[in-house]
This record gives sequence, C-alpha cells and structure tokens, in this order.
Amino acid sequence: MLNWDEFHEDETSVAEQPALAAPAPAAEPQPEAAPSDEVQESSGSYKVADSDRLVRARKSLEELDVAAGLEELEMGAARIEVDDKQMINARADLNQLVPFKYEWAWQKYLDGSANHWMPQEVNMNADIALWKSQDGLTADERRIVERSLGYFSTADSLVANNLVLALYRLITNPECRQYLLRQAFEEAIHTHAYQYCVESLGMDEGEVFNMYREVPSVAAKSAWSLKHTQSLARPDFNTGTPETDQELLRNLVAFYCVTEGIFFYCGFSQILSMGRRNKMTGVAEQFQYILRDESMHLNFGVDMINQIKIENPHLWTPEFQDEVTQMILEGTELEIAYARDTMPRGVLGMNAAIMEEYLHFICNRRLAQIGLKEQFPGARNPFPWMSEIIDLRKEKNFFETRVTEYQVGGALSWD
Repeated sequence: MLNWDEFHEDETSVAEQPALAAPAPAAEPQPEAAPSDEVQESSGSYKVADSDRLVRARKSLEELDVAAGLEELEMGAARIEVDDKQMINARADLNQLVPFKYEWAWQKYLDGSANHWMPQEVNMNADIALWKSQDGLTADERRIVERSLGYFSTADSLVANNLVLALYRLITNPECRQYLLRQAFEEAIHTHAYQYCVESLGMDEGEVFNMYREVPSVAAKSAWSLKHTQSLARPDFNTGTPETDQELLRNLVAFYCVTEGIFFYCGFSQILSMGRRNKMTGVAEQFQYILRDESMHLNFGVDMINQIKIENPHLWTPEFQDEVTQMILEGTELEIAYARDTMPRGVLGMNAAIMEEYLHFICNRRLAQIGLKEQFPGARNPFPWMSEIIDLRKEKNFFETRVTEYQVGGALSWD
C-alpha cells in the first residue's frame, strides 16, 4: 500500500538521510545571483514565457475593440430601461438580466429551480420485481410501458435540441433566456429518468431508444416535431421580418402547445393510471415529477406566445390563426393515432375512444390558451384525477411514498 511518507516535494529529497546528521557548518554569505530566465518558487521552478509571445499578447490587448466585443455597444452607453426589452428583435443588451420586464418569466425560473429532483431518488425495486414477474403485468400493460419509454426517451431530447439550437438564440429577453436554460436542464433530467427506468427494468436499450425510427405511431409524432426545428436551427436564420417572426411563432406553437402540450398526454395518463392501480409505481412517480415540469414548460411557452402577440399584433393575422389552429388539430390527430396503437383493447380503465375525448378536451384547452376558437365544443375531461396530479400544490402523490410539493431535491423526504 502506498504511504504518504513515500512522497516528497522534489527529487533532491529522495535520498535516504542519515539517522544522526552532524550539525551543518554556518553558511558563508554568497554574492547575489545574476537575474536569469528562471524564477524560483516554493513549489519548484518555471521559466518565463517566450518574450516574443508576451509582446504579441500585449499588443493584441492594446488593439482590442471593446465595443465590438460587446456586440457593437458603445462604451458609456445609457443603461438598459425596461421598455427597451422585448421578446423578439430587441436591441437591448442581452447580457443584462435586470431590470425585469417579465416578472412571470423570472418566477417560473425560481419555481423550476425549487422543484429540482433526480431520477435516482425514486425507488425502483417494486417495479423491477413486477416487470420480471411472469404474471405481474398483462401484455397490453407491458406495451404501454414500452411505448411510453420509447417515445418519451426521444421526445425530450428533441425538445432540448430545439431549445439549445433554435429558441435560445432567437428569444431576445434575458429573463426568458434564464428560464430556457433551466428548461433545457430539466429536459436532460427527463431523458435521464427514462434511461434510468429502462436500465432498472433490464429492457433492450437499443430497441427503446430507437423506437422513434421503428414504430410508426412514435415516428410520426417525432417527425412532426422535428420539421418545425429545421429552419430555425440554420445558422443563417434570423428574425426581423414578418415571415421569419411567424416562423418562430410556429416553432413555439409546435413545441409548447403540441409536442409538450398534446403529444405527452396520452402516455402520461396511461402510466399514471397504472400507478393509481399500484403498478409500476416507481416509473409512475417519475412521470408525475416530469408531468409537473412539463406543465410549467407549457405555461411558460403559452406566456411567450401571447407576449409576442401583444408586442407584434401584425403577426397574428386571420390567416396565421387558421394555420396555427390546423397545427394543433394535426397534433391532436397524431396523438389519437398513438392512443389507438398503444391501446388496441381496453386497459387500465381506459380505451382509445375515451382517450380521444380526453385529447379533444386538451386540444380545446390549448387553442383557448392562445386565444383561438375551440374545435370540439362540449368535450369533457374523462380523467379529472389528471388535473389533481398536475396541481403544483398537491402535497403527496397517490402512492403515499414521498412529498412532491415544490421544493429542492435536498429537502425531499421519504414518509
């Protein structure tokens, strides 16, 4: 075993010292050494940098254009005023977080940070035993678990890519950008959670994570989302014209109102219904946390869309409203097709027909949230317990295992 006594500060002290060394004679004064390129330090020695490199570095700093480094802002310019800030196409300094213009964006950032959690905090032992049991789950229940993990494992990655590669660059409000950074991290946690579930259950990782390219109902939803990122992710894409500003709005509707606002709800309700029956409670508990995160993502996206509408009313034309309505209807149809694929028969107290009404209810909600006309008048929510789960003030989950009220992960406690 290595011993700290075997380590020495420098090589000169490696030689063995005599047990009883004679007192050393007093050292005679030495003449002061001439300056050299070597500088002695207590921890050793080093040589100064090449003089030519230092000269070039100093010259480069003398020529530094400070204004260009601050995105062409003039030194000594007036401080940012609240009215200078906008959701898109703002000319205000994006590096200045305060003063806030949109307090709701900052509050959502604080709420999201307070809700921090990690997948490993959830106990998966009961899920593992049930999944390995020969008669623990029916074939239809297993299909739901596999499809859910297969779709969501990719979907949250698509959302994160959209945030990082497209939205963050184009949203020109610092407090909104702050929330987008928090959301991107939460998407990473969600992808981690699905991987944790897949690994814990011993599922085929290649099959699950590649499902968006193998299962038609999963592939269709992923492809629909992806097409709305492509143009915005181009390095040469910029807002500033009615056409490009509307393209950004399409992206916001596609990802917040449809991908996170519709595509997630069939799978969420299926897994959470399973948890209500005391099955796959670990997976369901993680989905409950994810659903609460996604609910906040959705509300934030709706607020951004509505704020852009207020600041840019010329974008919200009747033609564009009709286009957005069609987008939300398309998303609803894709999610209904996914419900039929995952529930060919009745299971967990639900079936495709009941899910269809639920998705029509959700569709109406998304349209109303951005000021558009409902398309399925009278559609009702057949799963009122979903609203209870989404409620951010709910103190405990239905498994009676842990506190899930908004708080930092370190404060989460098991009952």
